[in-house]
Amino acid sequence: MIKDWFYDKLKENIGELRYEHSLRVMEKSVELAKIYNVSVEKAAVAGLLHDCGKLKGGINLLKLAEDFDIILDSMTKNNHELIHSVLGAAIAEKEYGIVDEDVLNAIRFHTTGRENMSKLEKIVYIADMIEPGRSFEGVDDIRKLALVDLDKALILSIDNTLKFVIEKRKLIHLDSVKARNQLLIQKSME
Repeated sequence: MIKDWFYDKLKENIGELRYEHSLRVMEKSVELAKIYNVSVEKAAVAGLLHDCGKLKGGINLLKLAEDFDIILDSMTKNNHELIHSVLGAAIAEKEYGIVDEDVLNAIRFHTTGRENMSKLEKIVYIADMIEPGRSFEGVDDIRKLALVDLDKALILSIDNTLKFVIEKRKLIHLDSVKARNQLLIQKSME
């Protein structure tokens, strides 16, 4: 699924630092895919391309989303840090030729999560949070948990993100709340 030209195109579009981050997310996604019996190939593609919508050069992401005929919900329109994931799924499909819906959804929901996430979606979400370049309070706990219980790691990760978003007085996307609630209900029934 990963074509050789993906790497050059991605580096050119998102810049060296974000590209290095994407390689680390890809590696972590592959590691987790092996643990949780998910397609390594899909995990590699989704991990590599998860930030393909974070284009360098101060590009107007709202305008670009419009150019791709993407209809953004009000939370995403008003929190520009979320646009790249929606845009990234469209870019992955139109510019990289990705047609696998699970891979596209993993890219689309890697920042907010959502209810009933697939294992691949969970893996890319977590891999983005715990790749070796990340250093925030609690990341080591999430890293350890991710190796033994993906859902518990996801809950802890979403909790951490929600606290951060609240401290920054930013909007909370309802997909994150729904993802967390669904996971908590699911865990309570086990």
